[in-house]
Amino acid sequence: MVQGKREGVGTSADAGVRRSGLDRRAGTGGQGVAQQKAGEREEGNLATEPATSHGSLALKKKATDICADLKGASIFIVGMKSAMKTSVGKLIADELRYYYFDSDNVVEEAAGEDSSGKSFKERDEDGFQKSETEVLKQLSSLGRLVVNAGNGAVQSMTNLALLRHGITIWIDVPLDIIAKESVRDDEQSTMSTPDTFSEALDELTLLYEENKGGYATADTTISLQTVATKLAYDEYEQVTAEDMALEVLSQIEKLTRVKKLMEEAGRPF
Repeated sequence: MVQGKREGVGTSADAGVRRSGLDRRAGTGGQGVAQQKAGEREEGNLATEPATSHGSLALKKKATDICADLKGASIFIVGMKSAMKTSVGKLIADELRYYYFDSDNVVEEAAGEDSSGKSFKERDEDGFQKSETEVLKQLSSLGRLVVNAGNGAVQSMTNLALLRHGITIWIDVPLDIIAKESVRDDEQSTMSTPDTFSEALDELTLLYEENKGGYATADTTISLQTVATKLAYDEYEQVTAEDMALEVLSQIEKLTRVKKLMEEAGRPF
């Protein structure tokens, strides 16, 4: 936890991270908290304790292979909001025995509910963005996290710089798949009038164009289309979260190996 009392947005953001169970303690770098809370399970969905994974043997082996070179570095997942992005983040966290956070959920939890029924982001977009930066400051100072980052994480140079404290992965999912999810979610919600598929796709396309420059700053991109082609699938919908997670870990392995080689090359003989 950042030391000292903050006024307004900063205070609520700090509180959100504290309530999620990973406030920073002197000298722990986040790992001491994880050890202290081993075997416990947080209530709610803001942070997921390290858990026994149900992934494939290939996924488990890959996670084991990269753990040493990863050295507890946090992983930030960017990209358009989708069920795939969330599932991949949680699966990676499970396999690496990391904590999982959704940065937008932390901000919303810190702000609390409103009688209007609207989210904090809908009520006060500027306040949400400021609080999001505070949350990213908190999370980027810790280790052994998988952070599902909201779009605000790639919309400012300050936030992009905070993501450099870990490894950033862009999960790129076709917009038509996300549009179908959006329409389905709207149909199940009593709080909103469902958009048509065309309307949802148009909105998502505008959002994608606005943020793709920030997404592209990630250390590596995992494209669902590319994974589908690699696995010779006939349909994009055949790609599973496990398929994507294995590709993420494979790319992280390459990144950590390159970093290790560069560090060794820089050492004096």
